[in-house]
Amino acid sequence: MVEIIVAPNAGFCFGVKRAVKLAEESVSLIEEGRRVYTLGPIIHNPQEVGRLKKLGVNPVGEEEPSKGDAIIIRSHGIPPERERELKEKGLKVIDATCPYVKAVHEAVCQLAKEGYFIVLVGEKNHPEVIGTLGYLKECNGEGIVVETLEDLNEALKHERVGVVSQTTQSEKFFKEVVGELALWVKELKVINTICNATSVRQEDVYNLAPQVDVMIIIGGKNSGNTRRLYNISKSLNPNSYHIETAEELQPEWFEGVKKVGITAGASTPSWIIEQVKGKIEEICERQSCYS
Repeated sequence: MVEIIVAPNAGFCFGVKRAVKLAEESVSLIEEGRRVYTLGPIIHNPQEVGRLKKLGVNPVGEEEPSKGDAIIIRSHGIPPERERELKEKGLKVIDATCPYVKAVHEAVCQLAKEGYFIVLVGEKNHPEVIGTLGYLKECNGEGIVVETLEDLNEALKHERVGVVSQTTQSEKFFKEVVGELALWVKELKVINTICNATSVRQEDVYNLAPQVDVMIIIGGKNSGNTRRLYNISKSLNPNSYHIETAEELQPEWFEGVKKVGITAGASTPSWIIEQVKGKIEEICERQSCYS
C-alpha cells in the first residue's frame, strides 16, 4: 500500500479557525431575522465559503446589506476608513480580522510615528496588504509595497527605513529584502510580522517534499500562502501539484509511487484534507500505485 504522509501543520491556522467560528456563531443573528454578510470571502477557500453560504452567511455580492444587518470583516482585515463607513450605515460589524494581521497594523503605525519610511513586503493587490496600507495612511505614514527587489528603488532614497511583512510572506524573500536594504540605507528597523503559522507550514514543506515521490498541496487557488507552499515544494520536488479538491487528483500522478506527501494552506479545512487523502488511497487501491 502507498504511504501517505500528512504534514503536521497542514490546514487551518489560529486566525482562520477564529474567523470561521465567528461566522458560524453569527448564524444566531439569522435566526433573529437579520441578514449576515462577509466583506469578501471570509477566507481564501471557496469550498469553506460555500459551506458557510449554506448556513446563510454570504459574501457581499448581488445583495447589499442594509441598516440592521450584520457584516463580518474577514480574516485579512480592511482599512479603518472602510470600517467606519460600515458602522455609519448602521450595520452590526463583527471583526474577524486575524490578531496577527492586527499586529501588522500596529507595527506600521509604530514605525510611522517614529518617522520611518515603510517597506511592506507583500502582494500589492492582496486584501491584507490593502487593509494595512489603510492603517499606514491613517497614521500619516509613507511607504511602499515590495513584491520584487526591483520595487525597492523608492525606499533607497530614504535614510531611515522600517520593514514589515504581509503575514503569509515567504521567509526567504523577506530576508532578501532586509539584506538588500541593510546594504544601502543609513538606519534600518525591522519588525518581523510573518505569522508563525506561515513559517511552520513552509518548514514542513522543506522537510517533506524531498522525501516523497509526489507532493500534493491543497488550498484555494486565490490563497497566497498556499501558492507559496506550492512554489517551495515545486523547487524541491518536480512532482508537486496544487489542488483545491479531491476531484482534481489525476491517477497518472501516482503511477509507480511509493510515498505521497500532503500539506495544505492555512485556509484549508480538515474535511478537505481527509477527502484528498481518501481519494489517493482509493486511486492507489484501484491501480496499485507502486510497482
